[in-house]
Amino acid sequence: MTTGRLNTDATTLPRQARLALNRCNVPPVILGGLTFQRYPQPLELDGVASFHADLFADLDGLSDPQARAEKFQDYMAVQFRLYAPEDAGGEKREARVKADYLRTLRGWFFDTDGREGAVVKSWAESRFGLTVRHHKKPLPDPADPAYALFLKDRANGLYSTNALEAQLDLVQAYCQYELARRIPGETHMTLYRGVNRLDDFEVLQRLDKRNAVILLNNVNSFTTDRDTAGEFGDHILTARVPLAKIFFFSGLLPGRMSGENEYIVLGGVYEVAIATF
Repeated sequence: MTTGRLNTDATTLPRQARLALNRCNVPPVILGGLTFQRYPQPLELDGVASFHADLFADLDGLSDPQARAEKFQDYMAVQFRLYAPEDAGGEKREARVKADYLRTLRGWFFDTDGREGAVVKSWAESRFGLTVRHHKKPLPDPADPAYALFLKDRANGLYSTNALEAQLDLVQAYCQYELARRIPGETHMTLYRGVNRLDDFEVLQRLDKRNAVILLNNVNSFTTDRDTAGEFGDHILTARVPLAKIFFFSGLLPGRMSGENEYIVLGGVYEVAIATF
């Protein structure tokens, strides 16, 4: 991937793609910029690690990833009363009361533009300050009618759930914890994304025929398998993704999730290589 001459405007997260504030330790304008892709630092959501300190202390004593995954899922079930929704004010007869973090993640893997996808995108916007740029169609402006449809999907996804966004907060913290333990000392991972139309992306600068700086949606799916990415489009985007921007991956909870070695990645400005078949 080239590191050719860049326009200053291409390295900065555009104003329309960020909020003024977020709920983590890095402001949106930095988190979403190209410099963060190159020189990342850990991302911590406000209060999550300290509030759930007992969980991470218990995880520290477990050497097996499978055992840690089981401990995490047990903790989630107890903390958010997933098996007893009536304890949190829910009613078992309500269809949406079982819409927990697992169902939300499965929904993302099935359709990133469905209601679960809207929940994940909305969560990322509120926590990291990266605005939603695409849901079923481009969302250039909150005044656009398409944005109202996104809000409807989000509302349907959050309706009658128990602290679903707080559940996703803990998923992010656990994912970051696991990445640090499984691949210590690493800062990036090379991931691939197959796309049909490059015009669907906001290209900030073309560096040459094979490399560009683009603005990704606030949450995106990538894979570690280049051949798998090729099944999803005529073009393959290759990116060095900061581990800090990985929210979830299909191997995080063994036996629970499957999906073409899929990684759910926070967006912003990225330098990518583009291959066309």
